[in-house]
Amino acid sequence: MPDNFDPTTIEDPTLRQAFLFLLNQIEALTTLVQTLQAENQALRDENNHLKGEQGKPKILPNRKQGDISSEKERRTPHTRPAKHTRHYQTIDRTQLLRVDKTSLPTDAVHKGYEECIITDISFQCERVCYRREKYYSPSLNRTFVAELPSGYTEGQYGPGVHTLVLSLYSQSGMSEPKIKQLLGELGVPISAGLISNWLTHQTKEFVAESHSVLEAGLASSAWAQLDDTSTRVNGTNQTCLIICNPLYTYYQTNPTKERLAVLRVLVGGNLRYRYNEEARALLAAWKVPTKWIAQLARGWPPEPCDLSEAEFKEWLAQHLPKLSPQHKRQSRYALGLAYYHAQSEWPVVELLVGDDAPQWEWLAAEFSACWIHLGRHYQKLSPTTAYFRQVLATFGTKFWVYYRQLLSYKGCPSPAEAVRLRVEFEELFGGKVKTGYTELDKRLAQTYAQQAQLLAVLIHPEIPLHNNASELGARQRVRKRDVSFGPRTERGKTAWDSLQTLAETCRKLGISFYRYIHSRLTKSDEVAPLATLIRARALELNLSGSWATL
Repeated sequence: MPDNFDPTTIEDPTLRQAFLFLLNQIEALTTLVQTLQAENQALRDENNHLKGEQGKPKILPNRKQGDISSEKERRTPHTRPAKHTRHYQTIDRTQLLRVDKTSLPTDAVHKGYEECIITDISFQCERVCYRREKYYSPSLNRTFVAELPSGYTEGQYGPGVHTLVLSLYSQSGMSEPKIKQLLGELGVPISAGLISNWLTHQTKEFVAESHSVLEAGLASSAWAQLDDTSTRVNGTNQTCLIICNPLYTYYQTNPTKERLAVLRVLVGGNLRYRYNEEARALLAAWKVPTKWIAQLARGWPPEPCDLSEAEFKEWLAQHLPKLSPQHKRQSRYALGLAYYHAQSEWPVVELLVGDDAPQWEWLAAEFSACWIHLGRHYQKLSPTTAYFRQVLATFGTKFWVYYRQLLSYKGCPSPAEAVRLRVEFEELFGGKVKTGYTELDKRLAQTYAQQAQLLAVLIHPEIPLHNNASELGARQRVRKRDVSFGPRTERGKTAWDSLQTLAETCRKLGISFYRYIHSRLTKSDEVAPLATLIRARALELNLSGSWATL
């Protein structure tokens, strides 16, 4: 079939439909053949593995190392990254360099000085001997010794070494053996056990501050972004949840990725259960039998009554022992969500920005879908025929033009422009004109069904159009996972989460993570509590946007 074949030019409508049907059959059969080929190759590889041989090697194509951001599709062709600008800071010392006068000709005349600013760094080991004054009291039979400065321990290491270890591991992604090797080369002999102890056993204050970062971060805006990625804890697959906005990033690793685990994080770990009208409506929407809903309502204590997780589990066993596992899970979801939305002790997220993962549903009153993820669904379409490739390319151009119009609207929102964009969304995705490419038409229908989630930005222009911020947070966990594989204990998992939370939050607040760690270890006031900084910055930026007037 020639590449320039266009079935829309056929005048006979019956014949035109027949050709479109045949083209779609070609696409469907080609996809089926590719799927069967992949399954066949997987079976061949597995057969070879059982024989003790190797499967087919996976050789990736050559690719140029350029912009690998998932936002690159949304940029205009003429957009270029900003040039690097050099920022000069305070000069620490000035050193005079003189010319060797013996090499100068006799007529050389002094013309002043030419300045050249050089930035350098010096790592060196410093051993300090503290002579601690000591007194003895015979009456008390007790010795009094002058205390060491904050951050120093008896016969151990100063806060500089401790700070460097935490920074290299949590921010720079170095492994424990490499940190030990680097310190040894700098003249600081240190054991692997002590490094591990610093990273896992002495982080209680950091865990508490990371929790306060979550509370302040959730309160700093009415919206939040969500994503998750896998993390292996002692060889067991778990899921790391990432919650963020422009002022903070919070990490927490949970055994599962189910909605209840996410809800437990959003409520600060203190999840309780409440039966009210919202809970009843959710149970009805999830098709829980009416008799169970009525029995739950009759047996629930008078309002207001919130049960802890252990109390609710015991209550279900006592009042609804015959409830199926699925309905028990739905009851936990419904009553947990009802408590979260009704309580006032912890910030409630009004809108979530994320991908189309099912565990995000029902958590917030509104949801904004990611346009970058939506664009990837269209990019996954791979038509065989030239006509459908052209149809897909034409639509792709219109898609990103519309995306850039939404970006422009965020900068200058207006009711008239919002109406125009809604009309254009109807024309682009509403299906009034079928493309003829069945797979594309199916995807367009699915996109149109997400209209409320995709156009939430028209009501709240302060929210992002994509989920890249939380994806970049997940990428930091992936890089750490590639280096250190995964924590081996629950204490190590907590340390991973808290230190990564503090490192990423410091970066967003423009604070040196090294200075932050050193300030905490020496008990100085050099860096204020991160929660305080988040609250102050939130007032400056007004992240809540249109919610601020509600």
